Amino acid sequence: MSGASVRRVCIVGAAGKLGRYLVQHALDRGYEVVGVCRPQSVGKLDGFAGRITVVPGATDDAAVIARAVAGCDAVLTVLVPFGVRQLATRTAQAVLDHAAPGARLVFSCGWHITRDGRDVYSPGFRLLLAVFGRVARWLRFADLDDQVEACRRVFASDTRWTVVRGSDLEEGESQGLPIWRRHVGDPALRSNRTQRIDFALFMIEALRDEALVHEAPAIVGRLTPSAQAHAAAGAEPGAPPTSSA
Repeated sequence: MSGASVRRVCIVGAAGKLGRYLVQHALDRGYEVVGVCRPQSVGKLDGFAGRITVVPGATDDAAVIARAVAGCDAVLTVLVPFGVRQLATRTAQAVLDHAAPGARLVFSCGWHITRDGRDVYSPGFRLLLAVFGRVARWLRFADLDDQVEACRRVFASDTRWTVVRGSDLEEGESQGLPIWRRHVGDPALRSNRTQRIDFALFMIEALRDEALVHEAPAIVGRLTPSAQAHAAAGAEPGAPPTSSA
């Protein structure tokens, strides 16, 4: 299924901050949207009332996902590692199991996920990841290894997947489509900042970018200092044009 044939999109995790940006971008492009979110979060989607179909339920409930993705050409999934019951893994598996054959699948995750082991992380990043990971798991708040396992299953699947790996996210006006590189450690990614609205934009644009099928792009805001400093590297994947417009 090519990007041009996408008409109906399911957004798993639609009520979150990233999810609501995904909904708006999808509507702006004329897609029919189905949103999945917890029943207690349905009210966060009131601003889209009458324009989207909302399926309340746990995102890791296979029956909920099966109902939501029925008839969808694409599924956008916000993978979150909250809690210690494998929420991200169960959500990813439900999408892999129930999305239509040939559907375009785009997942969100962080830089700590690696597909081929060739990513290079700074000592500070590795220390932060280790400390946060241990504390979050001890508090039963989050399990970063859950995202690792979720992405391992995505990578091993025969679906038309993309895993978008975001740098640190912040709110603010859009800078346009972020740039991407195949591996963390590329100098173009050094600024480690992306507007949340633009993370969502990249995921939406990935639906019609065949070059991103079976890629795990690491992204950064296109107007960040590191992106602009490497703007001349036009032959590299995701490099922005020499103009910042």
